[in-house]
Amino acid sequence: MLQYDFENSLGYWLTTTHQSYMRLFNERLAPHGITFRQAQLLGWLAIDGPMSQTELAARMLVEPPSLVGILDRAEQAKLIERRPCPNDRRVKQIHALPSAKKTWKQIAEVGREIRKQAMEGLTENEIRTLQRLLVKVRENVSPQTADTR
Repeated sequence: MLQYDFENSLGYWLTTTHQSYMRLFNERLAPHGITFRQAQLLGWLAIDGPMSQTELAARMLVEPPSLVGILDRAEQAKLIERRPCPNDRRVKQIHALPSAKKTWKQIAEVGREIRKQAMEGLTENEIRTLQRLLVKVRENVSPQTADTR
């Protein structure tokens, strides 16, 4: 049998917490007819505005061919459109359409509900500490930090 000290593994804690969080997010989005990938796609567009398919694939942690299917479904749902990049017509920029606002409002509401549920029982100080610690962990494993070690 394979042995590993999971109870001491930060990666295990983060992974199982993320999986539980995302499972709940998907369950709460389903009644609205929204998938996690649509939520993720619209979230990145809300944060950073229009971007290329390559940039989106990197942010969403999916392979570019997998993103094509996600974009096709979002385009059919009239959430996004692909436009040629003004600087390089070979590149397609992904833009959220005005009709995506209603979907984004539903996604944001579900996100707020889940955030509230996830932080239930935590004090304000614990929430600030958790945020500070997670930011530190992220910085410790980010490519910029790893390259300087």
